[in-house]
Amino acid sequence: MEQILNLMNQEAVKAFEAAGYDGSLGRVTLSNRPDLCEYQCNGAMAGAKKYKKAPIMIANEVAAQLQKSQVFEEVNAVNPGFINLRLKREFLTGYLQRMQADENLSVEKAADPKTIILDYGGANVAKPLHVGHLRSAIIGESLKRMGRFMGHKVIGDVHLGDWGLQMGLIITELRRRQPDLPYFQEDFQGEYPQEAPFTISDLEEIYPAASKRSKEDEAYRDEALEATAGLQQGKPGYRALWNHIMRVSVADLKKNYGKLNVDFDLWKGESDAQPYIPDMVRFLKEEGYAHEDQGALVVDVKEESDTKEIPPCIILKSDGASLYATTDLATIVERRKLYDPDEILYLTDKRQEMHFIQVFRVAKKAGIVKESTKLTHLGFGTMNGKDGKPFKTREGGVMRLENLIRDIEEEMFRKIMDNHEIDPEEARATAKIVGLSAIKYGDLSNQASKDYIFDIDRFTSFEGNTGPYILYTIVRIKSILNKYRSGGNTVEGCVIGLAANESEKALMLELSKFNEMMENAFEEIAPHKICSYIYDLANSFNRFYHETKILSEENTEQQAAWIALLELTRRVLETCIDVLGFSAPERM
Repeated sequence: MEQILNLMNQEAVKAFEAAGYDGSLGRVTLSNRPDLCEYQCNGAMAGAKKYKKAPIMIANEVAAQLQKSQVFEEVNAVNPGFINLRLKREFLTGYLQRMQADENLSVEKAADPKTIILDYGGANVAKPLHVGHLRSAIIGESLKRMGRFMGHKVIGDVHLGDWGLQMGLIITELRRRQPDLPYFQEDFQGEYPQEAPFTISDLEEIYPAASKRSKEDEAYRDEALEATAGLQQGKPGYRALWNHIMRVSVADLKKNYGKLNVDFDLWKGESDAQPYIPDMVRFLKEEGYAHEDQGALVVDVKEESDTKEIPPCIILKSDGASLYATTDLATIVERRKLYDPDEILYLTDKRQEMHFIQVFRVAKKAGIVKESTKLTHLGFGTMNGKDGKPFKTREGGVMRLENLIRDIEEEMFRKIMDNHEIDPEEARATAKIVGLSAIKYGDLSNQASKDYIFDIDRFTSFEGNTGPYILYTIVRIKSILNKYRSGGNTVEGCVIGLAANESEKALMLELSKFNEMMENAFEEIAPHKICSYIYDLANSFNRFYHETKILSEENTEQQAAWIALLELTRRVLETCIDVLGFSAPERM
């Protein structure tokens, strides 16, 4: 379906042309004075200089043409030259009826679907997820769902940190603790054990201990570096241990990402890029893109238009070791070969901006990606505590993600039990659903690039701009629809009618903005725009609900029209929260 604003623009273009003016002046926008009108057109102001006429004269002539339109019920030209517009109720009702009949709720799917790879995990194996992983997971999952809703093929990749010194440290610490394991026996000829010699809890203790020791004991660090090299060169025992580490870690990561309703299509890591590195490095050397600088292999990426210093991208260190840039470039090589994406979108902390500028420039300069391939980095801000500093535990440490989720669920459970007489088991299940909305909405309602304060009290509130408030609104609508059905009625056959009052029309106007909002939110990589929209929609519904006695209405035709409007509101709200990555319970 065409966006309602486009239909209004078409009317304005025709009106300007009919009045003898340039049709491009006919651009309608949402009113910045909703107390005066619903929409406005300021084209007469822009045309005054060109036509050497007072803007109010132009506005009056155009308004006379617009008054003939079947779209507007009220058109007023006001000084100094604005045109104030109100939509005709019949036009708005017809638009919503078409929206009601459309399985995509008026959103036009992409005419030319793109293949987009979304890199939004970045967790390190053998470590628990902590609050620092929250934003990439939540924002990335919503972007994946947004892209798919708009008709694109979006492939989510966790891109694990599974290669490098951390693996060498774990292997070294294991060898110190359990030297008799077959993985460390040079002459071992049999099959390595199927069962890992450690649990995820063991790994979560082993890695920090090894990391701490490596900073204090140079010989130990050298041993870990040697183990890392052995792993990367394919030493069988070390590879077998690495496979164990991966299986145990990935199973735990899937469980914890699952608690956030986040999943990935690809569970690849830095290790998957390793086979592509030698040929890529050779190509960069032979084609003259890379050169040696103080023993390191670098690619110059500075451009004349740069206003700040852009250092060369280091491909290999002086000892021949690869870096994150090397792995990321090799991953791009792999992604082009396997998926030929139109776009690769990376989600990381915004402090990694320079890294991605360098990597993207090398990829484009050397033709590692096609010229048409879009490379995008969305850098997100920090999640802070009420003190304005990065969110920590009460003891000052980094909080584990599963503990944060547990704390939110406990707070929601307490509030649900305090407010209602409800079975504790049902309250627990509801608390999980509502708690997830509190976490996700609390994050996504902020612009991704900005820091924000994680406030448990505010995020779990049933009032204000919060996830629980949005869910409470949805549950209220479901309750009314269920009561209507319990009276022997069917919702499916109900048709939206003309707005009976101003609050109903305001709700209808909000619903009509859905397709434009979704398209803009996707194009601008801005999930916060969906949050802003559903908050406005929820407020409009609640105003309408408080002013309208829906279930006690005696006029069955009017009641059915209101029920149809509620059902469309429910569909839009639930579609939006699904795109944001959470759902609503049946009751709260």
